[in-house]
Amino acid sequence: MPASIEEKYKRFRALHFMDHAFVMANPWDAGTARILGALGFEALATTSAGYAFSVGKRDSCAALARSEILANARSIVEATELPVSADLEDGFDASPEECAHTIELASGAGLVGGSIEDATGDSDDLIHEFGFAVERILAAAEVAKNRPFMLTARAENYLWGRPNIDDTIKRLQAFSEAGADVLYAPGLPDLETIHTVCREVDKPVNVVVGLQGANHTVEALAGAGVNRISVGGSFARAALDAMIRAAVEARDNGTFTYASDAIPDREVSAMMTEAKRSDRV
Repeated sequence: MPASIEEKYKRFRALHFMDHAFVMANPWDAGTARILGALGFEALATTSAGYAFSVGKRDSCAALARSEILANARSIVEATELPVSADLEDGFDASPEECAHTIELASGAGLVGGSIEDATGDSDDLIHEFGFAVERILAAAEVAKNRPFMLTARAENYLWGRPNIDDTIKRLQAFSEAGADVLYAPGLPDLETIHTVCREVDKPVNVVVGLQGANHTVEALAGAGVNRISVGGSFARAALDAMIRAAVEARDNGTFTYASDAIPDREVSAMMTEAKRSDRV
């Protein structure tokens, strides 16, 4: 019997309150979700970047529609028995009402979590004004609290050239007060800053690796107070890098040595077959 969304939510929530950090891997389609599940990860999250690259688009609010992001998320949910969270961008609209509606739709797609960011997508005004940003999270949290859904609130200052730790902490604290379950400030520059954020907030903290700056270990991030570690689009970019290197070898050298290092077809097929078999149990 497949796990219910309530069961997945309970498993997902419990992961955030263990005595160690956990890694939440980011597939970009159903196939990579099956592979990551077969490799033993305990929870997954969508990646807007990975999905965008797979369909020939840039990772931006302007390029990605809510309908396609949620369709991709649903395909990942249906491919695995693991809890799945989602990158829900800016809520796909500035208004608090549409942020709330995005959470409704995300929960309806079988997701047990999702993030809303305070970036605007507007080059003239990169981050939502503090009060309005909090209002958006409050509206989203009002929906999430009545569903099996963990809301992650993102303070985007460090991704958009505003390395203001005081404002970032102020926003995260306000997002927590508004009802967010997980707090997230992508792009923090070092472990000291990450530790400062974790110390100053009262909810589980997510940190993304492979985005910028040093690549800290799970042990180091856990020591700084981090509860959840996501990989964002870095798995997708690693896969693209391998494909590009193989293609360049074939184009420039006329050789195909990359094939010797490629995962055998039978191993990938086994991962897909095992996942499908578990779906029928």
